[in-house]
Amino acid sequence: MVKRYVVFLILAGLLAGCQASMQSVTVNADRESGTTASLTEESALEEDGSSVRTLPKVDAQDGQERYPEGEALESGEAEEVCIVPQDPETLEDMELLSDADTQPPEDEGVTAVEKDPVYDLPVVENDKVRYFIDYYAKRGNRGFRRWLERSGRYLPMLQAIFVEEGLPKDLVYLAMIESGFNARACSRANAVGPWQFIASTGRMYGLDNNWWRDERRDPVKATRAAARHLRDLHTRFDGNWPLAIAAYNAGAGKVSQAIRRTGTRDFWKISRTRHLRSETRNYLPKLYAVLHIAKNPAKYGFENISYQTPLAFDEVPLPGSTDLDIVARLCNVSYREIQQLNPELKRWCTPPDVKDYPIRIPAGQREAFLTAYADIPASRRANYRHYRIRSGDTLGALAMRYGIKTRDIMSLNRIKNPRTLRVGRDLILPLRPDYTSAPMAALGDDYIHSRTRTYKVRKGDSLWRIARRFGVSTGQLAAWNGMRSDDVLRPGKILKVTGDSSVPTRTAKVYRVRSGDSLWTIARKLDVTVNQLCGWNGLQRDTVLKPGMALKHAGTSVASQPRKIIYHVRSGDSLWSISRRFDLAVVQIRNWNNLGRNHVLKPGQKLTLLVGDDHRG
Repeated sequence: MVKRYVVFLILAGLLAGCQASMQSVTVNADRESGTTASLTEESALEEDGSSVRTLPKVDAQDGQERYPEGEALESGEAEEVCIVPQDPETLEDMELLSDADTQPPEDEGVTAVEKDPVYDLPVVENDKVRYFIDYYAKRGNRGFRRWLERSGRYLPMLQAIFVEEGLPKDLVYLAMIESGFNARACSRANAVGPWQFIASTGRMYGLDNNWWRDERRDPVKATRAAARHLRDLHTRFDGNWPLAIAAYNAGAGKVSQAIRRTGTRDFWKISRTRHLRSETRNYLPKLYAVLHIAKNPAKYGFENISYQTPLAFDEVPLPGSTDLDIVARLCNVSYREIQQLNPELKRWCTPPDVKDYPIRIPAGQREAFLTAYADIPASRRANYRHYRIRSGDTLGALAMRYGIKTRDIMSLNRIKNPRTLRVGRDLILPLRPDYTSAPMAALGDDYIHSRTRTYKVRKGDSLWRIARRFGVSTGQLAAWNGMRSDDVLRPGKILKVTGDSSVPTRTAKVYRVRSGDSLWTIARKLDVTVNQLCGWNGLQRDTVLKPGMALKHAGTSVASQPRKIIYHVRSGDSLWSISRRFDLAVVQIRNWNNLGRNHVLKPGQKLTLLVGDDHRG
């Protein structure tokens, strides 16, 4: 009898487990499908502005991550979510900041301490510092000039904050080697803003980051946080600024570990070893190089610098969420100018969960703005609302709930077929009939959050070939992976690539959509992925194509084989200018032509180059 009872309990347990498993599968299937059901009260607007990230599902058998909307990848590739700046100026800044093609000397040589009173930070000069002075003054001249011009906007404000926090004013130039004073700068580790805080360190120093705003991008708040972080590091390393500065880049734990292993607290002695990454070993020399140039730019060839006007603004508290477009109209300035004054805002309005949000407006307009703002009814200050689709939602139910028209939702959000809505998609709901498309530009903020691939290096691979395969430059590929463009690749090494985000202008082609075409069939014809087509053309995966539509693509030129050409040196040419023209590394040209490090080119000299089919010599 006891045995039968035990058997009955086991069978009941197994049955219950199977039923629960089937229910789980049913729920997951319903979430992934694009079907709709009745609207429930739980599918309410996310008033708190919190960001909900769709996580990959983990396969129970092999433990690998699976993305419901992802397509099959080639062998050796996987996908992950990362942030990529999308404007060309920021991309160029990030390439220069990465030092992808620098080769500083391993030994710094004789170090001389600068006694010039213009510095309020102990500054030295040695071979490494001189190398980076030369690098910024020559090869990086164009980007560095832009950084100097941009510094005029921020330096007075940043230096005032550092003085308030009891730090040397010259330390603010760390922001130049971190971001080039670019609020949109973003590293391969997803560090963001002028001071390049990662999310966890930003939170430690009170920088909020959610769907509506990212305070790491705000020059005032981020500088205050950076000053406190540097002050903490200075205290931890007993007043040793070189070690504190290195720790800002590598982390205090890494520097402490290097001190223990080398038995010295001399940064230059530590930097001769491999206990710190090359990025950190070069970090302090780069700061000193920047200070030398910034204090006397004309000496290094930077003349007639057009410094930007120092940042000035008024702050006014807004009692409720307000569209930036309304703020711009009341100030009689452009929408873009309000965005530039408030770089922490990712969207089209102030955060709905923050009462009395301090918005920045052009200096001298505070009183006039407050008077005009008070005349606008509270119900008219926010003309749009953010909504994230949940299971059971329909456009008709949403329209009824918010008293708007279904066709207005479809028009503003460019929805062709309401049946294709997916759970998790973000919508903008127009609360007034006189809506515009402006909020759609801010729906995805000003970064590309792309599902980027990691590529496993195979035998015979080179940075050049991999870059061509994914439609990027060798400099970008090296920058994303913290490498130099002449680094040796070993089979099995994992590289991050972001080829879906842009098409190189020189290799871009156009495909005309024909009747019956879909993104999938076109991708197969062109030997690219659907994600690449969408990224190059700003499309969603469910976009309906129309015959005659022009789609940009890289075609098969991405995977083209290198071709040998003979280049005749012209007057004014340098190895650097030739390398930029043909998207090569200087060291490659030297190796192919047996040139020494100090070789001087002469007009008429012949150089052998291995280039892609997109270069015709």
